Amino acid sequence: MKLRPVALKTVDGRRIVGLFGAVPEPRGWVLFLHMMLATKESWGELAERMREEGIATLAIDLRGHGESEGGPEGYKQFSDEEHQASWYDVKAAIEFLRSEGAEKKKVLLVGASIGANLALRYLAEKEEIKAAVFLSPGLNYYGVNGEEAAGKLHSGQRVLLVAVRDDERRSGGRAADMTQTLYEEVPIDVDKKIIIYERGGHGTDMLKTEELPNLTEAIITFTRENKI
Repeated sequence: MKLRPVALKTVDGRRIVGLFGAVPEPRGWVLFLHMMLATKESWGELAERMREEGIATLAIDLRGHGESEGGPEGYKQFSDEEHQASWYDVKAAIEFLRSEGAEKKKVLLVGASIGANLALRYLAEKEEIKAAVFLSPGLNYYGVNGEEAAGKLHSGQRVLLVAVRDDERRSGGRAADMTQTLYEEVPIDVDKKIIIYERGGHGTDMLKTEELPNLTEAIITFTRENKI
């Protein structure tokens, strides 16, 4: 299935580039938010599997990355405030999906690392978004505070958190420990699930390793269980 390049404009005037994968009569829509050092292409195989499931996909290059304004390596010079402004990229992407017919309650967010924290923040502030998958989320990536957002999730939302034990981050310790902390912060009336693997890398790297052959299918199963 051919992907369509799209160019989005954020409210603060940044040009954000994405790849949109339309499907006939989609049963849901997914927005992919990559980790630092990566681009929209890092979601390739998972995005393809989503489309096979009848889910339309949008993967964007966050500002300073890839083909988006400031890319491909502008993020290396970003201040914390500039990283936090990627929030506007997420909002622009959601608005694009709405223009393509997406119902917010049928939108799934999938984020890796800082992308996971951005997705966490969006769910915390937008109760109408009902589900998300967080790969290697952190307590705080460049001021995008995952711990604070996790505690503000809403009743009826559904989340899947994933990390591995051999992923040790300079920004706060072991990814598995941080993910466990976030899981515990999520309110009890949120439908939450956590998967901790022994090894397999960070963020979208987990999708590429032979050590985690079942991760993609676990994410697909999550979409089916939650009627995305």
